[in-house]
Amino acid sequence: MALISFNRIGHRILAVVGLTVTLGLVAIAWFYVNYQERAVLAQNERNMLKLTETVSQNLQSVMLAGYADIAQSFANRLHKVEGIDDFHVLRVDGLEAFGDNRTIQDVNRRRGDEVFRERDKETEERKLAADNPQLLQAVESRAPVMHYTTNERGERSLRILAPIVNQKACHKCHSQTQAVRGVILLGASLQTVEGDIYETRKASILVLAPTLLATLFLTGAIMRRSVVRPIEKMTHAMKRASAGELDQKVPVKGQDELAQMAGSFNTMTNELLKTYQGLRLEQDKLTTIILGAREAIIVTDATDQVVLVNPAATRLLGKSQDRIVEEGFLKLFDEPLLMEQWLEEAHADNGPHTLEYNSHVLSVHAARINDAEGKRVGSAALLRDITEEKRLEDELRRLSNTDGLTLLYNRRYLDEALQTELERAKRYHLPLSVLLFDVDHFKRFNDAHGHDMGDRVLKEVARLMRAALRGPDSPCRYGGEEFVAILPNTNKAGAYSLAERLRQDIERLSIDGLRVTASIGIAEFPDIDASQQSRLIEAADAAMYQAKRSGRNRVCIAHSVALDQGS
Repeated sequence: MALISFNRIGHRILAVVGLTVTLGLVAIAWFYVNYQERAVLAQNERNMLKLTETVSQNLQSVMLAGYADIAQSFANRLHKVEGIDDFHVLRVDGLEAFGDNRTIQDVNRRRGDEVFRERDKETEERKLAADNPQLLQAVESRAPVMHYTTNERGERSLRILAPIVNQKACHKCHSQTQAVRGVILLGASLQTVEGDIYETRKASILVLAPTLLATLFLTGAIMRRSVVRPIEKMTHAMKRASAGELDQKVPVKGQDELAQMAGSFNTMTNELLKTYQGLRLEQDKLTTIILGAREAIIVTDATDQVVLVNPAATRLLGKSQDRIVEEGFLKLFDEPLLMEQWLEEAHADNGPHTLEYNSHVLSVHAARINDAEGKRVGSAALLRDITEEKRLEDELRRLSNTDGLTLLYNRRYLDEALQTELERAKRYHLPLSVLLFDVDHFKRFNDAHGHDMGDRVLKEVARLMRAALRGPDSPCRYGGEEFVAILPNTNKAGAYSLAERLRQDIERLSIDGLRVTASIGIAEFPDIDASQQSRLIEAADAAMYQAKRSGRNRVCIAHSVALDQGS
């Protein structure tokens, strides 16, 4: 399990900054160590060059002083010097000098005397190949040449080839043909130098490690205080704000980018909080309206899944909220096809639909809801209970079409119904009959017994009229003591039979011992050419008066013969 999670930006920032600082310090340390190493090596090279020059000068001094025989002893003593692991005086061809008598013989021959005594034992030892690049370079350039070597044990050495220039002082013993008489080969071990370099590296590491740790600690502390912690506070506040806690505030310190970000965040949350509070207030209002509304409200999402059901909906539909949600929007009234039809017709603005459901008369508004681009976002239905309104409407309609005393249809209804039935009879070639009658000698009832008695007579006649007529027939009070009956799809023979029964019922009527009779006139379409409804009424009225003239208490048919009781 990782100790540090790099999923957090704070850890990533600290890691990047720490890595950068570490790389920077390591690079500085590496540069410093390399610089010190080069400086130590350069100083060693200078020292070795100085030593080589000194040895060369001393050797030349020995030679010029005429002590050439001790040159080899001088070279041998240099081998014992600490740090010198190789020293030879070479001829220009790489052979070691002072090992044979060739040079001595040349000098003695040139001097004409045996200046130097020849060696008893000669040796010839090649130290360098004649074509050695460094040897050739030293001879040709007449300047010291340095190069580094590594032996089989891995130990490094610095080797210097310093030419012995054939100076004027040397011409006494040596020929002038060679510019360089020989080469001094000096080899020095780098063990001491490398030890110094190692100590330098170790010291650098000892300095670098605590410096790096201190730098990382200080950098981390500064970064955490100035960058990471403000970012973490911002992140924490944003998380809580996203969870709905819009009252979050981030401290604004300074004027840098993080401070500006914090200020912008605080401004944003303030605006969001104001907007949210406004929306919450409106939501509370809307919730209060929806839950307290007497109208049922059902709302769906784009998939027709019911997402809102107010209490009025459960009351009007007689279903629980869970059942409404489970059955779905289209089965609100248990008739999905009807609901689909209403939803399809909603765009035509045909107004609300009326439906009787669950002992309620409902006014239903149902529609699909689309956004500005025409994409469906849901559906909604508004159900209003109009049971009482419908009852009052029916009652008002009944009262507007009903005579208050007799409870029969009034003159207004008579005109509308007769016109409707007459048009239907004409269209479908059906018979239509009208009865018109009044109470015989009705004025005597009012004059002799008062209007209350007259009203009782009218009520009883109206009762008998309703009982005698069929369902499709319309009993109406024409005015005063006159009554009209509209008989759809009835010819004059059928009308006469009905009228005669009604006459007999009235004749048998007795109110407080008083006898009541009625004279009835009948008019039939198409027997009567009635271009207007008033023609039928006029014909029936004429037939009624014919019945009165014939002695009252009888039935007469307009333009008929021998169908009344007296024939």
